Amino acid sequence: MTSKKSATPKNKSGKSKTDKSKTDKSKTDSSKADRSGAEEPRSDRAAIPAARRPEPPARPDPVEVAVSPAIDAGDRARLLDGTHHAPHSVLGAHPAGGEVAFRTFRPYAQAVTVVSGDLRAELHDDGDGFFSGLLPLTEVPAYRLLVTYDGTVHETEDAYRFLPTLGELDLHLIGEGRHEQLWRALGAHVTTHQGVTGTRFAVWAPNALGVRVAGTFNFWDADAFPMRSLGSSGIWELFVPGVGEGELYKFEITRPDGSRTLRADPLARRTEVPPATSSVVHASHHEWGDAEWLARRADTPVEKAPFSVYEVHLPSWRPGLTYRQLAEQLPAYVTEMGFTHVELMPVAEHPFGGSWGYQVTGFYAPTARLGTPDDFKYLVDRLHQAGVGVLMDWVPAHFPRDAWALAEFDGRPLYEHHDPMRAAHPDWGTLEFDFGRREVRNFLVANAVYWCEEFHIDGLRVDAVASMLYLDYSREPGQWTPNEHGGRENLDAVAFLQEMNATVYRRCPGVVTIAEESTAWDGVTRPTHHRGPSGLGGLGFGLKWNMGWMHDSLQYMSHEPVHRIYHHGEMTFSMVYAYSENYVLPISHDEVVHGKRSLVSKMPGDWWQQRANLRAYLGFMWAHPGKQLLFMGQEFAQGAEWSEAHGPDWWLLDPAYGAEADHRGVRDLVRDLNAVYRATPALWQRDTDPAGFRWITGDAAEDNVFAFLRHDAEGNPLLAVSHLAPVVRHDYRIGVPEDVPAWVEVLNSDAGRYGGSDVVNPDAVKPEPQAWHGQPASIRLTLPPLATVWLRPA
Repeated sequence: MTSKKSATPKNKSGKSKTDKSKTDKSKTDSSKADRSGAEEPRSDRAAIPAARRPEPPARPDPVEVAVSPAIDAGDRARLLDGTHHAPHSVLGAHPAGGEVAFRTFRPYAQAVTVVSGDLRAELHDDGDGFFSGLLPLTEVPAYRLLVTYDGTVHETEDAYRFLPTLGELDLHLIGEGRHEQLWRALGAHVTTHQGVTGTRFAVWAPNALGVRVAGTFNFWDADAFPMRSLGSSGIWELFVPGVGEGELYKFEITRPDGSRTLRADPLARRTEVPPATSSVVHASHHEWGDAEWLARRADTPVEKAPFSVYEVHLPSWRPGLTYRQLAEQLPAYVTEMGFTHVELMPVAEHPFGGSWGYQVTGFYAPTARLGTPDDFKYLVDRLHQAGVGVLMDWVPAHFPRDAWALAEFDGRPLYEHHDPMRAAHPDWGTLEFDFGRREVRNFLVANAVYWCEEFHIDGLRVDAVASMLYLDYSREPGQWTPNEHGGRENLDAVAFLQEMNATVYRRCPGVVTIAEESTAWDGVTRPTHHRGPSGLGGLGFGLKWNMGWMHDSLQYMSHEPVHRIYHHGEMTFSMVYAYSENYVLPISHDEVVHGKRSLVSKMPGDWWQQRANLRAYLGFMWAHPGKQLLFMGQEFAQGAEWSEAHGPDWWLLDPAYGAEADHRGVRDLVRDLNAVYRATPALWQRDTDPAGFRWITGDAAEDNVFAFLRHDAEGNPLLAVSHLAPVVRHDYRIGVPEDVPAWVEVLNSDAGRYGGSDVVNPDAVKPEPQAWHGQPASIRLTLPPLATVWLRPA
């Protein structure tokens, strides 16, 4: 057999040719062993009382040992090739015919000595980096190894003397696909095992012929670090003594065809800063200060609470800021603006910044671009302490094809579907998860729980739900196969979403899940145990983005006012289905990129009319049943599309800029909308109850007027009137209930301080006993041009 490596290769001069990095390694690892806190094994002499203890003899000469039989040729070959399933059965110390056999695999080493108490025994060099010896011991002792590299001695624990770090319960739950805290079992964890400090590594790779771990701690040479396979679970495991947090690592996987691939850890909790791709051993030290927030966040169901969301792309909100620097600015800004929540575009690690985080490779790691996982926890903590909830975009639909990440992870389709037509996402060049595989479902369900439990996230907005639900999503006939019932529904994805929602709501009180679902799928926010007409049961989400409202209302607003008479129904149609789900009204990042123009730029007319239309639209949106979401930059009428390269145009709010007042006026309106909204239960308490809404007039198309009442749980009303024509209408009659003695204007988007023409109703308005709009009484208002007015009982 040809040797893979000689034990001590020589150069032409005859001197040792040991890798210089191995010499450095001896120094580095020795210092780690000193820091580990592990007790040195002590001899029996240490137990003798000091008064009777004899003088210590001179240090004994090394014990000469009989050479054990060579490691079985098959084991030797598999260890050299990286295909051994059970390296601990060969390496380490094992009873052998009344003695103990020691075997170790240390490529490049010149000598290896076993140390146990006063015992020192140099092992025989078997070649190829293998060393062995047979010691006259009756049982396996605690021991360490002295490994000589080019004359430098490195003292270390033997990784192959340790029992597995995963127990039967972990393996059973993983096998069942029900390990709800999977991240505690798999990945890399700094721990103390059998009294020794190190890091335990575990990875799921059922198709691998072998798995080894490589990293900075072994100079990226995985040869001497084969992992053991834990039965039929597909889990490979290894405890490496002396390895601590901050070390980089990957798994070297031998594929079924014998080739090798170096992969990042799918459950890594920290990564290198992209474009570097290594995983990082991590241990959290953050101490949370948000106990009060967590204790009360479940007091009120989200559908009955104020919920006004500011959507943020963290890397570009204030470009260059870290998580900790953002923690000093973002909570203050969001609090000043009155939003109840922030929604963070995907935080999980992703290789390409231009994907905005929607092509994830590190599902368990916050992006290292802005800091460490503890830094991200600090940001969430500070937002909570400021009274701001934190939602996070979560992307379980697909993942990119990067060769160091999840794609064909162990040489065969594993996380992706084995059917290429089911695996390839037709729109994004990515791969779809195999939701029917229980281990993959477990990986994703546990991931949802992970962000909520470990990072105290208050809600998950699930991206691209529609692409998960339909087998024919963006596919032509012949490119998809019907389900077992002959339908187009992806039954595996339905089951996954139901399981994810049920698990998150059971484990994390007060957390909300939100679906970005763009079709009319039945029961997105219905509980999973409630069967609808489809027979599939509800998906179990708490809220759903109302994409129909967004598209219809923006379509209406894009028309010149003179043409809006013909599109009136685009603003009223949403109330036909408003109570079919629990809705969020989103003006999200997707609407202000790729040529769609920013929100203010979608509006017709000159600059004044564009801002007036925008202000009126925002007033209509905040009064409409449903929760609100607004993307950063739109709160101050940024004219340019958002770009992740430079973020919002904050310079528009610089007092030195000539049009600063125009942008500040829109921002002031958004702040006041939030303030009145939060103080007015009629605007949020009955968002999902039809009794909380009543049209006053939904058919005044010729006037471009919409008027409706909102009611809180006690019946207290708020009257919202939107006038979307560029004229002033005096003494415009609006029907109202007769039990309100007077109405007072609480918000007017045309007020001068917002940049409007300041046509307001300054005095209380008293009803007249003239029936109008189906109401027993009516009031006469002055309707400003392109404006929304809110009134409440005086």
